[in-house]
Amino acid sequence: MTHKDLFILGIESSCDDTGAAVLKNNSILSNVVANQQVHEEFGGVVPELASRAHQKNVIPVVDTALKRAGVTLDQIDAIAYTRGPGLMGSLVVGTAFAKSVAMAKNIPLLAVNHMQGHVLAHFIEAENQEAPEFPFLCLTVSGGHTQIVKVTGPLDMEVLGQTLDDAAGEAFDKTAKLLGLPYPGGPLIDKHAKNGNPLAFEFTKPSIKGLDFSFSGLKTNVLQFLQKEVRKDPDFIDKNIDDLCASLQRTIIDILLEKLSYAAEWEQISNIAIAGGVSANSGLRKALEDKAVELGWKVHIPLFQFCTDNAAMIAITGKYMLESGMTAGQEVAAIPRWKLGKQNNQ
Repeated sequence: MTHKDLFILGIESSCDDTGAAVLKNNSILSNVVANQQVHEEFGGVVPELASRAHQKNVIPVVDTALKRAGVTLDQIDAIAYTRGPGLMGSLVVGTAFAKSVAMAKNIPLLAVNHMQGHVLAHFIEAENQEAPEFPFLCLTVSGGHTQIVKVTGPLDMEVLGQTLDDAAGEAFDKTAKLLGLPYPGGPLIDKHAKNGNPLAFEFTKPSIKGLDFSFSGLKTNVLQFLQKEVRKDPDFIDKNIDDLCASLQRTIIDILLEKLSYAAEWEQISNIAIAGGVSANSGLRKALEDKAVELGWKVHIPLFQFCTDNAAMIAITGKYMLESGMTAGQEVAAIPRWKLGKQNNQ
């Protein structure tokens, strides 16, 4: 008796990227993302524009993903989609599309937590990507979230610490805006930082007990510092852009790794992973690798295409849910503030 291949279609629409991916067993056949350039002129994501763009993009993106994978919709065994957390309007588009396909094709519907997807992106079978062993700690850093997650199994995750206000990615984008850099500013800070001195300027590191984070004070500190220096020299930012970016990046990374180190010591876990859009940051990757050498960690960093929001991570999470019988009914609704936890998918 031959084993039948399992094909899962993944849909991602939590924020401003419309994603579709086709998973065959544990490997990705296609992973398509449509970015929304419309938000750049506003300096951030506009929810109403995002949901409209998802409506326009979702069918072409899915069609492209199926064609690149070389499969038809009739071959898909289940559809996994992002139920939350995210922007309500964006999530509704993905939810409605996934429910419609599941009903039309009479296939299982899998409602995935976006943050769980980021963590499980490590388990996509791909060249140069080795899955972490359980248990491991995952530092999930993105534009909307910053969490330290203890992962005991694919569907068993516990948030040990998270941001109390701004996320790390938001801190990058907001401080980049203060420096006059266009949105999204995080990648531009990373680019400028490569040519700067990370010790040139000192910025505030908040004193938050335990494993939680706070980044709102950093933005205020940077704003006040820049206002003071620009009063003395109107060209201060232009003259020091590389050093400012390098110092900012070092401060954010120091805050992240300080808490992660504390969590690893407290939990006695040396398998460490990072996930989310900010895990694409070269400074964070380098700092994490240095910390691994210092503390004897085994570090796992996902491939770049699986760092930012994508449907491949939704599809692989859906596979684990399908295997555990965690399917959803047609009454399922989007949850914009869906918390990650041990009972995440109940």
